[in-house]
Amino acid sequence: MPDPHSPVETWNGRPPWAGGPPWAGGERRPPAGFVLWAPVVVSLLVQLPAAIGIAFWLRLDAGTAALQIALAVIGPFALLASRRFPGPTVAVVTLAALADVLLTPDAGPPYAALAFAIVLGVARGAVVWAAASVVTGWAAAIALGPVLGVSWHPARIAITTLALAACFGIGWFARARRARFAAMRAEAANRRRTAEERERVRIARELHDVIGHALSQINVQASVGLHLMDRDAEQARTALANIKETSKTALDEVRSVLGVIRDGDGGAPLVPQAELAELPRLVRGLASPGFSVALDDRLDAPPGRAVQFAAYRIVQEALTNVVRHAGARHADVVLERADDLLVVTVDDDGSGLDAAADEAGEGRGILGMRERAALLGGTVELGRGTLGGTRVRAELPWGGTA
Repeated sequence: MPDPHSPVETWNGRPPWAGGPPWAGGERRPPAGFVLWAPVVVSLLVQLPAAIGIAFWLRLDAGTAALQIALAVIGPFALLASRRFPGPTVAVVTLAALADVLLTPDAGPPYAALAFAIVLGVARGAVVWAAASVVTGWAAAIALGPVLGVSWHPARIAITTLALAACFGIGWFARARRARFAAMRAEAANRRRTAEERERVRIARELHDVIGHALSQINVQASVGLHLMDRDAEQARTALANIKETSKTALDEVRSVLGVIRDGDGGAPLVPQAELAELPRLVRGLASPGFSVALDDRLDAPPGRAVQFAAYRIVQEALTNVVRHAGARHADVVLERADDLLVVTVDDDGSGLDAAADEAGEGRGILGMRERAALLGGTVELGRGTLGGTRVRAELPWGGTA
């Protein structure tokens, strides 16, 4: 039985769409050996028994019978080279068919190997070779036939010409179908690459937010503990407890992300979806004697889960940047609703946008905030804040979904 936890069932150790979707030539594509040998076998079954039977029926001399049987075998086996040399294969089979028409008794089935050679040659792009070989061979057959005693009735010429043209039409159709399937496979592969790239970006963004914030918070609390260890042992103990809680939460979140990578379930959330109700805990974890954060929640009701998660991560990243780069002593976090938008504002009294930008740059943190907002159809803007430092303002559609 397939593993119920496996996101994709496999067949013979490969995902069923490993080469693209079934309609794009994936697992339903005929085996290469079948495509190679089927024309050989079919043309042999059509030509060889007939050649042997005619030789006995007409009591042909040994030389003529041997020639007829040899020509019935040469054409089909020449088809084995059609994969690597489709053009020359058409020329060789055409020559064998011309010899069969002109040098053997005018009786028996058509030279089926020629039809397969034309179809395979045109399908594999050797149109010029096929056209030149067949036109030359057919013209030679019509011109030399009366000289060698072959009867060419106008109806026979017309039927044979139409049959040859039909072979070219079938080959052209097979070539167009093959090109269409190749384009579909390329498109499917490109979609897979794009999806994989998006997943890598998503995982990198989650790891950056989780680890970056946790390390910043641990750094703040460790500084508090060292500062108060001798003067206020209770506060130092509280700081160590916060470090323990923060590190445990970060480890759980990182383990969740790595579990998604290991299991390959790209559709599952990478970490538990944080809500705005957890912002007070986030703010408390960053508080220290030298830095304070005020949270002003003006919302009557929370937005959807996707919007809450994006807003939480944006606040988390903004405060992490403040702690790491701004040198601020205070930050304000404001949540409010403006029409159909959730507006999140983070202000600090630090060194300001220019200094923070020079140090941090438009790095993964700011890029991650913009990407989270863009996935919901929102925006993130950075500018000079009212407290003298940097202001991060995010506007997210109230009912947005990723």
